[in-house]
Amino acid sequence: MTLLLTLDDGSVQRALADAVELARAAAVDEAGAEQVGAHAGVHREDAVSASHLFEAAVPGYRGWHWSVTVAAAGPDAPVTVSEVVLMPGPDALTAPKWVPWEHRVRPGDLGVGDIFPTDAEDPRLVPAYLRSDDPAVEEVAHEAGLGRVHVLSRLGRTEAATRWRNGEFGPRSDMARSAPEACGTCGFYLPLAGSLRAAFGVCGNEISPADGRVVNVEYGCGAHSEIEVELTSSVPVAELVYDDSLLDTEPLDTEPPAPETPDRETPDGEVADDGEVADGEVAETSETVEATAQDEAADGDGSAE
Repeated sequence: MTLLLTLDDGSVQRALADAVELARAAAVDEAGAEQVGAHAGVHREDAVSASHLFEAAVPGYRGWHWSVTVAAAGPDAPVTVSEVVLMPGPDALTAPKWVPWEHRVRPGDLGVGDIFPTDAEDPRLVPAYLRSDDPAVEEVAHEAGLGRVHVLSRLGRTEAATRWRNGEFGPRSDMARSAPEACGTCGFYLPLAGSLRAAFGVCGNEISPADGRVVNVEYGCGAHSEIEVELTSSVPVAELVYDDSLLDTEPLDTEPPAPETPDRETPDGEVADDGEVADGEVAETSETVEATAQDEAADGDGSAE
C-alpha cells in the first residue's frame, strides 16, 4: 500500500470518481430504484477508496444520502464496491446523541413513586467508615453500629455548595441584591452542621420565600428578623388645616367711610349728636332770619324814594 501511494499518478482516484454508475447500481440493488435519487457528490476516503453519495428518497429520512464506497487495489485493478449505507447529510433530521439513562435524569424529573438507584462508583459518596474530612461526620464514623453506610465526599460537598450558592437562594439572586440585610444576621437562620455550617443554613421564617430551603449566609429577603419600619404616614400632614368649604366670606365695602362730626354741647350742658340742634339754637336762628328780612325791606323802600 505504501508503494502504491508513492507511485500513484492519480489514475486510481480518477477511476474511483468515474465509477458513478457502478455505485448507483449497488445502491439500487440495496434499496430499490424508487429510493435512490440524483448523484450528490463523491469524496475521497483514502488512497484506494472513495464514497459516492446519492439522494435518499426514503420516507422519514429527509436530508439523508445513500453512501456507496468503492475501491481499487491499483491502477490496473478493477473498481469494486465495498459497502452501501444510509448516511445523514448536513440538513438531515437525526436522533440526539445517545446518553445512558442514568445520565438523562435531571433535577426535578423524579416524581412520586419513582426510584433512582445511585451509581456504585459515584465519586460524590464515600463509605462512612472512611475519613470524610468532615469533622461532624468523623465524630460518629468510628462508632460501631452507628452512622450511615455512605456520606458525602469532599467532591460531593463542593458540588452541592457551588450549586446552592449559584441557585435561587444564593447571594447573586435578585431577592438577595435588594434585601436590606443578609441571612447570616437573621434570627430565623438555622445553620447547617459540619463543614458547610460557615456558608449555608435553612430558613425558618414562614413569610420568607426561602422557608424550609437551604440558603447561603449572604442571601437575604425583606422578612429579616431585625428590620424595623417606622409606622408613620408617608404623606406629610400640616399641623393646621383649613377647610375652604366651611369658611364664611364677606365682601369688602369699596366706598370710603363718611367723616365723623365732633359732638357739640348744648346750652343746657348736654352733648348734641350730629344733625341735632338744641331748642335755643333753633329759636335764635329764626329771630336772626326775621331781622335780616326787615332790614332788606327797609333798604328797598329807601332806594325807591
